[in-house]
Amino acid sequence: MENKTQKEILINADLLDKRVAVVNNGHLEEFYIEQPQDKTIVGNIYKGRIESVVPSLNAAFVDIGLNKKGFLYLSEIDPGVYEPAEEIKPVEPLKLKKGDEVLVQVVKEAFGTKGPRVSGHIGLAGRYLVLTPQHTHWGVSRRIDNETERKRLRTILSKLRLSKNAGFIVRTAAAGKSAKELIRDARFLLKLWSRIKKEASHRTSPSFVYEEYDLVLRILRDSFTEDVARVIVDSKSEYRRIKGFVGNFQRDLARRIQLYQGPDLFHERNMEKQINKIFERCVYLKSKCYIIIEPTEGLVVIDVNSGGFKKNSTPEEAAFRINSEAAVEIARQLRLRDLGGIIVIDFIDMEKEKHRRGVLNILNHHLSKDKAKYDCLGISKFGLVQLTRERIHNTIQAQTYQPCPYCQGKGRTKSAMTLCIAVFRQLKRHLQLKRPAPSEVNLSINPAVASLIEKNRDSLRILEREFRTKINFISNPAQHLEDIKIQ
Repeated sequence: MENKTQKEILINADLLDKRVAVVNNGHLEEFYIEQPQDKTIVGNIYKGRIESVVPSLNAAFVDIGLNKKGFLYLSEIDPGVYEPAEEIKPVEPLKLKKGDEVLVQVVKEAFGTKGPRVSGHIGLAGRYLVLTPQHTHWGVSRRIDNETERKRLRTILSKLRLSKNAGFIVRTAAAGKSAKELIRDARFLLKLWSRIKKEASHRTSPSFVYEEYDLVLRILRDSFTEDVARVIVDSKSEYRRIKGFVGNFQRDLARRIQLYQGPDLFHERNMEKQINKIFERCVYLKSKCYIIIEPTEGLVVIDVNSGGFKKNSTPEEAAFRINSEAAVEIARQLRLRDLGGIIVIDFIDMEKEKHRRGVLNILNHHLSKDKAKYDCLGISKFGLVQLTRERIHNTIQAQTYQPCPYCQGKGRTKSAMTLCIAVFRQLKRHLQLKRPAPSEVNLSINPAVASLIEKNRDSLRILEREFRTKINFISNPAQHLEDIKIQ
């Protein structure tokens, strides 16, 4: 009997990139892309060397062998991963100095000019558990909210006697799983940590020690659960690799993996159109209202607009209906685009407190489906919602697009009339500085600007008479609209 939701994972593996789409009834819910040059380093473990310590930040910069130094908060380093040349007994707070060696894990990608965030709190994720080798804490994911199930899992954890020097966190995927499955996962992670420690002991810093799974295997480990009807992959080699990987932790799920042999998986399943919409600034909803998404380096602004929404109710009721629909889509767009940092949402104003509270509840409900951590600060009487969303990887847009060399990332260019005025201003300044003024000047400009100058020939003649200079202008279609060349 098939799942009612018909949730699927579609995998497109080409020579130059891999794309993964998580689809629910044909509707794109999550999208990931990995290109060779953008392969994530989050989860990788390095043996690093302290490059410098910044006491005012209680942090250090760590050389891990990459172009940019890792940024490490000293509160996130443990004696167990502090590896100086001689045996010492560290005291609290742990003192590090330039040249000391540390074992660190990347927890956040490099962004802009900032290097990657690293941590000495190592965490190794398995199918059902996360091993925390420097801590003996045991816990259960907050996303498992059934108290009976939480109690059952805690009981299983309390009976595990695998290691006195390590802790485990139970992942959401462990819900309903047997003690045998959890023990198998725990043993695998402990063996993996043993290999990592051995590898690190034989290496000099800075050096690479452990690589996290690639995109495809990571998504399957974290998202291929019982509610997924099938995984469809369009590459034979990737299909065999996936079958082997999934077979290691759950053979029943391996039967749901299918090899696609058609011409174009994503095109056939209408994914390309949905993926292209991820990069659009404006997102239209079914009711014809729309949201505008404006990401900046550290802030994302989202504006809700009524658009073509037909108001067959009071303005207050209309605002509530529009905001409710927008709240669902905003949570989806944050996941799809992997937007993080500070996010400000400007909902349409609502007078009634129950409506504001209702919209906030809808937003929180759909945000709760997100794997990334978030913190929502509430909604103001003006309809403003502030929240933060965990940012680990570069956004889909940052991986796929680059700043436009034409507009330099502004998203706009100056109008032809503004540039026409700028031409006259620059010409006048050029002629004023050249004393005596040259008898002839050549001006090279874009055709759009040239056509406006033609219409303002009288102003050009005034300049020619004032400086006794003949001005020739050349219309160059290959020239940037804002480029003005005076020779």
